[in-house]
Amino acid sequence: MATLTRTFPITAAIQSRFAALRADVSLRRARRAEMARICRELSALSDRDLTDIGISRDAIRDIAAEAARRV
Repeated sequence: MATLTRTFPITAAIQSRFAALRADVSLRRARRAEMARICRELSALSDRDLTDIGISRDAIRDIAAEAARRV
């Protein structure tokens, strides 16, 4: 019985797709980490401190998401 073993080189297009995917995953991970950090920091503030800077507790997640988009 004969078998055929054939290997195909990875083309530049496939390599660039994987590189773009890796960069996208890294960016999303960085944004998620930044959002979590901001949420933790703002949640640690007292209600009075949040009121002083014009933020309500309900808006913390939205503010963190907006700030994370700038990463």
